Amino acid sequence: MATIQAVLRNKVNSRLLYPIAVRMTKDRKTSYIYIGQYIDKRQWDERNGLVRKSHPDAMFINQLILSKLTEANKRLLSAESESKYQSVKTIKTNIVRNERFDFFSAVEMQIERIKERGQFHQADVVKQRMNRFKAFAKSDKLHFNEITVDLLKRFEAFLKNDIKLAHRTIVNYMISIRTIYNIAIGEKWAEHNFYPFGKGGYTIKILESQKIGLSIEEVQLLESVEDISPAQRHALNVWLVSFYFAGIRVGDLLQLKWSDFKDNRLRYRMGKNQKLVSLKIPQKVEPILHLYKRDSKNDFVFEELSMVNPEDPRHLRTRIKTVTRNFNRRLSLIADKLEIEKKLSMHIARHTFGNISGSKIPIQMLQKLYRHSSVTTTIMYQSNFMQDDVDDALDSVVNF
Repeated sequence: MATIQAVLRNKVNSRLLYPIAVRMTKDRKTSYIYIGQYIDKRQWDERNGLVRKSHPDAMFINQLILSKLTEANKRLLSAESESKYQSVKTIKTNIVRNERFDFFSAVEMQIERIKERGQFHQADVVKQRMNRFKAFAKSDKLHFNEITVDLLKRFEAFLKNDIKLAHRTIVNYMISIRTIYNIAIGEKWAEHNFYPFGKGGYTIKILESQKIGLSIEEVQLLESVEDISPAQRHALNVWLVSFYFAGIRVGDLLQLKWSDFKDNRLRYRMGKNQKLVSLKIPQKVEPILHLYKRDSKNDFVFEELSMVNPEDPRHLRTRIKTVTRNFNRRLSLIADKLEIEKKLSMHIARHTFGNISGSKIPIQMLQKLYRHSSVTTTIMYQSNFMQDDVDDALDSVVNF
């Protein structure tokens, strides 16, 4: 027995609207086909599975719902009459494939999925990149077989010569296009025989990035600096706490609470991959924490996020970006004062830990400190800073 029904899914988006979907149930398995429309919950007629007339686009959306229901019903009836068994997932795939999604339709769907995961910054980044690609293509609709190697090469040249983007930024654009194309193939919206990437097609060349951290002497200058403004001192304190805790990311650092510190350890969950982290509190951190604990007005160690609603991830991400930008500006002034030529930023705290640790710590232990999922990632990251063997080999040849 198979059934279909139009429903309003309980997955609110960034505008506090809910998506309309066609729910298909077969053999107690359920799958949903989203029609691309979002409405307020009060505008949904649950009994009839339609949008209420009070909605300004009620007629258009209801016609769209009925057309989707009709298509789904046809597919279900066809599946029931065929001798070969089809699961509800297979039926959904055939319906979606039949709609002939173009590339930018897939982009919109992927952006909504990213938002549903609460990754609003990433959604904004993808949207900005794909809007630029759409402007370059000069079309609101681009079928997957129109994304050719030639088009990608011309887009790359446009980003490099006209927009003047750096190589790594251009690579990120091309990776975004490739990611959406791969998702489209997985969802059966696109066919693999038109795939323009990989061997024999367009290749994405990722140049090795250069990671530079501060030296021990430069960190000591920061630890002993005097005659800086209170705002600069605060930014430096945050930077030092990040460094002392093996380069904890600024987004996690700003969200730390006093309740995360127990039994002389810091325990928190990383925002990037939701891993649980437990670190001993280094002695150098204690006087900084004591200073902030004395003036604390709430559970936050640092006050920057105390007025942000934690249930609003978009606002949270925006606030973290603003605070980080202010910190980096103040850190740059401190670097100028101390005549540190390297770019001093919040992120360089992580590189500094890697630079100073060098080959002193076993790679497996560094993996734990960095919270990397794979030791291979740690090896690649640490290779930016482990130069002793290379230097010794060079000296053994030229020093004669």
